[in-house]
Amino acid sequence: MRDRPPRSSEPRERSERSEQRYVYGVNPVLEALRVRSDEVDRLYITEGQLGSRAAAEILSRARDAGIRVERVVRERLATLADGGVHQGVVAELRGFQYAELPDMLAAAKESGRPALIVVLDGIQDPHNLGAIIRSAHALGAHGVVIGKDRAVQVTGLVAKASAGAVEHCPIARVVNISRALEELKEAGVWVAAADTHATEPLWKARLDGPLALVVGAEGAGVREGVLKHCDFRLRIPMAGQVGSLNASVSAALLLYEVARQRGMGVSDRARPEDQSP
Repeated sequence: MRDRPPRSSEPRERSERSEQRYVYGVNPVLEALRVRSDEVDRLYITEGQLGSRAAAEILSRARDAGIRVERVVRERLATLADGGVHQGVVAELRGFQYAELPDMLAAAKESGRPALIVVLDGIQDPHNLGAIIRSAHALGAHGVVIGKDRAVQVTGLVAKASAGAVEHCPIARVVNISRALEELKEAGVWVAAADTHATEPLWKARLDGPLALVVGAEGAGVREGVLKHCDFRLRIPMAGQVGSLNASVSAALLLYEVARQRGMGVSDRARPEDQSP
């Protein structure tokens, strides 16, 4: 555990709820019904397009929760899903409830595992955000942090890309990424940034303690002003001619290496005992 500097006196970001949202696709809708059926206001279904097995569970859960079901034409679903692949079902939910950083830290403490939080600096592609949330949930992260401005928010497309993981993985939305990193550091969390210019390969760093992984925007990477608040930087070695990886792929590789070092159900080969951050 790192030495903890005095806690900042700045006010803590309050959790927020976004505007009403639409979740579409079989898996995202099922996860919404399983996890937060009390927030589902209505279901829209197209006859003949939804598989019988999925339809049975969806309709059963909707009936048990007292959710109104409307059968509509395919064109209506396409409009509600904003052109996305809806697979014959759309759920109308109350706005997404964002988490707070202290909630994630509390969840980490309760889990008995070192904190693992993914911080995203300016991700604007909803497919990337959804894929990162899916990887974060699958590989043991306690939450994902996104910026309130100049970054994609949690939408139906993000939920679809995450295969429903947005209903399980806490997501915090903050005004200032750098200030959020300082709050994490005050709580004893080390901060590591993915950086193509870093000299240390990710597998040579000790990543088994409390950790925040910072992943930057597509193309631009982590902003220099944010990098200044990171304790160390990690490089993902590549043999090919392309200079960088997709943001969601980078996040998944970093998360997998953390999971490997922590022995979370993945092969744990001997790793170099390099200097701890």
